[in-house]
Amino acid sequence: MKNITKNLFFAIIMVCSTVSFAQSIVTGTTVDPESNMPLPGVNVVEKGTTNGVSSDFDGNFSIKTKTTDAVIVVSYIGYLSKEIPVNGNVDLGKIVLESSEFGLDEVQIIASVAVDRKTPVAVSTIRAEEIELKLGTQEFPEILKSTPGVYATKAGGGFGDGKINLRGFEDDNVAVLINGVPVNDMENGNVYWSNWAGLGDVTSSMQVQRGLGASKVAVPSIGGTINIITKTTDVETGGSIGTSVANDGYLKYGASYSTGLMDNGFAATVSAYKIDGDGYVDGTEFSALSYFVNVSKQLGEDHKLSFSAFGATQRHGQRQNSQTIETYRATNEGGRRFNADWGYKNGQVTHQEDNFYNKPQISLNWYWNISDQTKLSTAAYASFGSGGGGGYAGVNKFSLGENGVSEYRIGVYGPTDFDKIVDENEALGAYGSETVLRASRNDHEWYGLLSTLDHKIGDNLVLTGGLDLRTYKGIHYTELTDLLGGRYFADDSNVNDPNATYQVGDTYSYHNDGLVNWVGLFGQLEYSKDDLSAFVAVAGSNTGFKRVDYFNYLDSDPNQSTDWYNFIGYSAKGGANYNLTGNHNVFANIGYFEKAGGFDATFIGFDNERINPDAENQKIFSMELGYGFRSQKFSANVNLYRTAWNDRTETYNYTQPDGSLAAANLLGVNALHQGLEIDFVYRATDKLKLTGMASFGDWTWNNDLEGVEIYDEDQNLIDTVDLFIDGLHVGGSAQTTMALGLDYEFMAKTRIMADFNYFDDLYAEYDPSSRGTAGSPDAWKMPAYGLLDLGLVHNLDFGPFDVRLVGRMNNVFNTEYVANGFDGTDSIAENARVFYGFGRTFSVGAQFNF
Repeated sequence: MKNITKNLFFAIIMVCSTVSFAQSIVTGTTVDPESNMPLPGVNVVEKGTTNGVSSDFDGNFSIKTKTTDAVIVVSYIGYLSKEIPVNGNVDLGKIVLESSEFGLDEVQIIASVAVDRKTPVAVSTIRAEEIELKLGTQEFPEILKSTPGVYATKAGGGFGDGKINLRGFEDDNVAVLINGVPVNDMENGNVYWSNWAGLGDVTSSMQVQRGLGASKVAVPSIGGTINIITKTTDVETGGSIGTSVANDGYLKYGASYSTGLMDNGFAATVSAYKIDGDGYVDGTEFSALSYFVNVSKQLGEDHKLSFSAFGATQRHGQRQNSQTIETYRATNEGGRRFNADWGYKNGQVTHQEDNFYNKPQISLNWYWNISDQTKLSTAAYASFGSGGGGGYAGVNKFSLGENGVSEYRIGVYGPTDFDKIVDENEALGAYGSETVLRASRNDHEWYGLLSTLDHKIGDNLVLTGGLDLRTYKGIHYTELTDLLGGRYFADDSNVNDPNATYQVGDTYSYHNDGLVNWVGLFGQLEYSKDDLSAFVAVAGSNTGFKRVDYFNYLDSDPNQSTDWYNFIGYSAKGGANYNLTGNHNVFANIGYFEKAGGFDATFIGFDNERINPDAENQKIFSMELGYGFRSQKFSANVNLYRTAWNDRTETYNYTQPDGSLAAANLLGVNALHQGLEIDFVYRATDKLKLTGMASFGDWTWNNDLEGVEIYDEDQNLIDTVDLFIDGLHVGGSAQTTMALGLDYEFMAKTRIMADFNYFDDLYAEYDPSSRGTAGSPDAWKMPAYGLLDLGLVHNLDFGPFDVRLVGRMNNVFNTEYVANGFDGTDSIAENARVFYGFGRTFSVGAQFNF
């Protein structure tokens, strides 16, 4: 018995020893192929088991395998999985994960993607997974609201009507690039996010480069660059089917499919999504169909072609007119949802203010590896916009009336009674309609070419040169959309047909073209060795403007078409980053550039006579200092910036002695934007990540203007203008913002996310020209507010599908807040007009991947 027990004891010891010796420790570092930087959060699993770990912030991992002879599977969203056989204890060293998107590396070259601890700019990057989890029913720019220097809102609240400010600059001074292609309106610089409905479904990553940025377009923006990289084609075959529902009738569904990279070098990805809803704000129903296609072909070893087309056709009701706080409160049931810009006609919802547009963006990219030292990347693109925004013409029957009581409203502060307007127009009979609905059309044709040549000079220098060509035609006219019961609408605006009467679909009121030509050249020399990287860059551009007016001038009048007016812009910038240690880095950049004032700064009177051929260039001087810290669990960035914006385009409207309206550019209006930005990421455990940021801005007008003389075309003194704005705050954006975020995997394949954002020092928008007396008040300072958003994601296997379930709730506490305000001249809250932000909203969705 004793021997049996003894033998059993030794057998157990041997078994345990065998198991112990069968285990191995495998270590390694996961690395991004493009930046050669560590990839945190990569999944490392022993194949065939549930044994796994995640890489830390520095990309490092250590896993104890259950057997000596094992296969390690390394996987990360957006990258191809790797299977690595191991035997015994081993250090795998750097494991370079390749992107799962064919052609993504080349797109990032054209798009000038900034690299961490190398490119000397302040930058924040959001990847596809985070976009998917944070978007919900938010406007696309709102994904960035936890980014330093960003203030993003839904504006009036219509679908796609969101707006974004960066470091206090509005979107017309923030460059938005999609795959390196600029999409700001060529005439006014604005960005219309409704044109890109569905962009969140096809975005691979979005990078905000604050300040001068790293983009190689000929003249940089003032506030910064929002660099959006769309998906290309997946290397692996597969697809997905997705749907989501949300508050106020929101329904979204669609699918995508990729062929994968085939043996013949061909790959294709297509996707389409349909979105419908009633809108949180009254009378903002919407419908959109987004589409995306990318086709790529590898031609031998040195050439690659990629064709992409994407866009969305959409229509949505708008809340175009802001109201006083008193009005919102008086509407009782409407409250912050109240909208005065819609009504009923024959029992159907009818919008007096709406928007409809379709803007396909088409691009053909050619990538040529000329040699090991030289590469050429070229994108030829085209965009065809069609659509506009609705409104009314004729007699205004749409005002709220006194205390919300109007004969054209259904109830107090009620929707518009279009049936009454129809009855009145029908009663006029042969006299035609006195009130109609119209659309201000803004169609366009846009063609461009962006080409970049990179040449390595030795081991440490890269010389980059490029060409940026654009030609644009904006087609502006008013289209009659609804006679509202009348027989016709009379309008004498067309001098070629002053007695015309118009039917639905006709062009009336105005019709003109805005033509813009752009030629840009840029060059950059970049040095990189060991811990130092630096660059110097110069660029120049010529912007040409021309206007054609078909209604204000006879066809025989040579003034129907103006000459071309050309404006030279240029930029010079440089910067350096130095990695002090493996943890610490510092960077600095400095730059000066001049840019044309814009189409309206040249044609200041909406005609072909009041022209300013010598419109002053805007002048921008910017500099920035930054510090970064990277460690296994904690990373942080600190940035100091100062941007001086001189000769800002400011238009002054006035009345001439004959009673006609006129406009003039006021020169010498200057602003100063400076501030401090801090952001951090703390990976407390493999399952818990904390993020945060704080941004403190000081954005003010920097001078007064006194005794600015305004002359007419005959050089007669018309008016003398004073602007007392020195030290007044720039309105429209929160100058102090803070954010805290939490991402916690509280059980297998299930994560919860929480984001709290705080906004303060938010001054209402106002016209600097309204401050015409000494001691003029600052803009109304709107109340500070904070918002909590929550998200939940769960992954599971369902038959052949990998399923992801996502739930999201925004403004959890249903906080009431003013998101946008518009001040008059007195800085009094009661007199300001505002847009309230949304209350509590939710969305739930499922995506089936196969």
